[in-house]
Amino acid sequence: MPLQELVFVTGNKKKLEEVQAILGSSVNLTSHKLDLTEIQGTTQEISADKCRKASNTLNVPVITEDTCLCFNALKGLPGPYIKWFLDKLGHDGLNKMLAGFEDKSAYALCTFAYSTGPGAEPILFEGRTNGKIVPARGPKNFGWDPIFQPDGFDQTYDEMPKATKNTISHRYKALSILKDFLASQDI
Repeated sequence: MPLQELVFVTGNKKKLEEVQAILGSSVNLTSHKLDLTEIQGTTQEISADKCRKASNTLNVPVITEDTCLCFNALKGLPGPYIKWFLDKLGHDGLNKMLAGFEDKSAYALCTFAYSTGPGAEPILFEGRTNGKIVPARGPKNFGWDPIFQPDGFDQTYDEMPKATKNTISHRYKALSILKDFLASQDI
């Protein structure tokens, strides 16, 4: 199979490194930063819209990613708006949002959207990892990773070796499905 070439629309270097590590050599991945206005809506609506805009702007096949952190006690919030909640509240503030609830369970949801080019309807690939919200632990250098402890582990994403995280995370699960899809295409 020829090497698939894709543009990953992101300005986040850590995210790019993680995605490339998970995809490995099966995809020739380049990144392009675009400031795209995001609509309000469900994760799926946001992901598809962002991918459409990116593909139309760049005129090439693209992948985009949306990551959510969903608190079960808050019926899925902050969800796709986690970036803004984290920016305004920090790790401690996110924990305080759950202070009045016994339920600290949460899930991390990653949605990759893939478009073959302008005018093509994006295809979505989702991965989910269940866990719980804990006080921040670890180096605190990658988003909300310090407060998310996946089920079955005693470490937060931030405390885990990257090699471990990259085999269990929501991002890994979504990318595995995307990778299988790309391998099945005769491109």
